[in-house]
Amino acid sequence: MAGAETVPVARPVIGEAEIAAAVRVLRSGSVVQGPEVAAFEREFSELVDGRACVAVNSGTSALYLSLLALGIGPGDEVVVPSFSFAATANAVRLVGAEPVFADIEADSFCLDPEAAAAAVGPRTAALLPVHLYGHPAAMDRLLPLAARHGLAVVEDACQAHAATLHGRPVGSFGAAGCFSFYPTKNMHALEGGMVVVQDARLAAKLRMLRNQGMAERYRHELVGANLRMTDVSAAVGRVQLAALAGWTERRRQHAKALDARLRGVPTPPVAVGAGHVYHQYTVRVAEQRARFQGELAQRGIGSAVHYAVPIHRQPAYAGGGEELPQTDRAAAEVLSLPVHPGLTEGELDRVATAVDAVAALLGSEL
Repeated sequence: MAGAETVPVARPVIGEAEIAAAVRVLRSGSVVQGPEVAAFEREFSELVDGRACVAVNSGTSALYLSLLALGIGPGDEVVVPSFSFAATANAVRLVGAEPVFADIEADSFCLDPEAAAAAVGPRTAALLPVHLYGHPAAMDRLLPLAARHGLAVVEDACQAHAATLHGRPVGSFGAAGCFSFYPTKNMHALEGGMVVVQDARLAAKLRMLRNQGMAERYRHELVGANLRMTDVSAAVGRVQLAALAGWTERRRQHAKALDARLRGVPTPPVAVGAGHVYHQYTVRVAEQRARFQGELAQRGIGSAVHYAVPIHRQPAYAGGGEELPQTDRAAAEVLSLPVHPGLTEGELDRVATAVDAVAALLGSEL
């Protein structure tokens, strides 16, 4: 549509309510890990079946502290998917353990339980599945695998706020579940993260680790770090959390509309029992993806590739080695389309029309 504004693949919300919450905290003078953080932790707990919540300064910190609190470190291995944001594996390396990369399921883009089972060895201490794009990983098959081998399970739910599997919320399956509140996530806190756990002792340990190892002021029980959440972030997060259910429903409605409209590309499958929250609406473009993306841009439709280079092929992880065919295929084909709750009906129509037009154009040239 000539002259029309580009439809972005993400549209973070920072509205008047978020601004007012931030200003209120700034005027209060209590700005770091105070009453707003405590309230945010209590309120977020309702999203994860009442588990204890520990707020931190990022999703990466949530992953790192979870592994650290569980005692995972040098000499240990953690099975992770390579098809994820690098923070998943970075957290493993940061505690001194070694990530062992396993392949994904083609439909969900999440860790394949059979591939994970094949990757378990004598040094394996944990599984770290990722609920990628807002689709829950196969926790009903991964938990029995972990139980058989005595492994901890840490869930990377950084893209999956309010996703469920057979009615159970992600983040409530493993020893720890980790969420991110980066601005492009389904809800944000400007920046921040949350660890959710069932064990009260583990929660207490996490609270000390995020705050220089202190259970009380100037008494250091552990060697910790400063990974605290600010009250400004927590106040924004509380506003966003209150809106999450409505935003999730809009994402699902938009995904349903795209499922019904799109003809030129395969729509994202959803596993039986999975409550997908569509952090991304990700299709596969098997041929000419770069040109497909360029043609969409010419029509005013934003898109993104998450992730063109899997972690095991990144320079920091030796740039290759493992044979992960589904991972490599996904990296070559995935393309995420706008599905965020800020889309108007007109924008959603433009997305569907453009995708089918580009698919028809490129298909005629193959």
